[in-house]
Amino acid sequence: MKHLLSIEQLSREEIEAILDRAESFAEVGRRDIKKVPTLRGRTVVSLFYESSTRTSSSFDLAAKRLSADLVSVKAAGSSVDKGESLKDTIATLSAYDPAAIVIRHPYAGAAQMVAGWTAAAVVNAGDGKHEHPSQALLDVYTLRRRLGSLEGVRIWIVGDVLHSRVARSNLIAFNRMGAEVTVCGPPTLIPRGIEELGCEVSYSLNGVEEAEVVYALRMQKERMSESFVPSLREYAANFQIDTRRLNPRQLLMHPGPVNRGVELSGEAIDSPQSLITEQVAAGLVVRMAILYELLAGSEGQTPAGEGEGSKPTPIGTPA
Repeated sequence: MKHLLSIEQLSREEIEAILDRAESFAEVGRRDIKKVPTLRGRTVVSLFYESSTRTSSSFDLAAKRLSADLVSVKAAGSSVDKGESLKDTIATLSAYDPAAIVIRHPYAGAAQMVAGWTAAAVVNAGDGKHEHPSQALLDVYTLRRRLGSLEGVRIWIVGDVLHSRVARSNLIAFNRMGAEVTVCGPPTLIPRGIEELGCEVSYSLNGVEEAEVVYALRMQKERMSESFVPSLREYAANFQIDTRRLNPRQLLMHPGPVNRGVELSGEAIDSPQSLITEQVAAGLVVRMAILYELLAGSEGQTPAGEGEGSKPTPIGTPA
């Protein structure tokens, strides 16, 4: 594939190819020397216009683990503060001849535009309320490792679905892998017509006990220009996942950062059912796999340490 702009562009087979590649990098991570020379001499640009801890750090570390040269740019403190446009910023960074640009931007479609302005491969690390494909891939990877398969697994996505790019990408990815998805939240935080993406809708937590996986979402107050709920206290009373609502057989997920005491109780976060730490760990190997497939997969290279007969499966259609 030329770019990773959305989860919609990937078939189930292509998703599985990335996850299989991530499994091979998980083995690399258990070695004393965790780097492989796959992208030696290539440059990866990390360009973040929004705050990030997990996505930014894991993409940066993924590039370094693959031996790429990394240029990490945060909008705050850069020429963006002086009024430089996104197109001009991309032109400036393209002068370094990057192999890939990883971009997070507050506007939907920004990554798609960047893909038209550069010869580099573009990875969408989150664009507004649109998509967050690498998060969906790492979440599928986390569940596949725990459950073996997502076929027929009942997953509830609970919370601020309206403002969540994670919710949209995960809904598509979970469906594509055979799961049965329900989105749940106050009516004001559920997008109209979301059922068209292949999910059920619930406006209360009644029935959540039937889910194998509960995926909680953060209240994204920074994207809210008006009041969508009467108060956070009332929201927590009706939609917070705590140990009373979470039974021992259910798995708990959250994309982070977590607002303790709002969408999740502290006890739920620290419970044995919580996969939140596993999701963070999965982010590194999955993002290594994404960069690998974009920049080396079509070249028939193999990560150091793999057998000579092991070849990556090219995925996606060049954009």
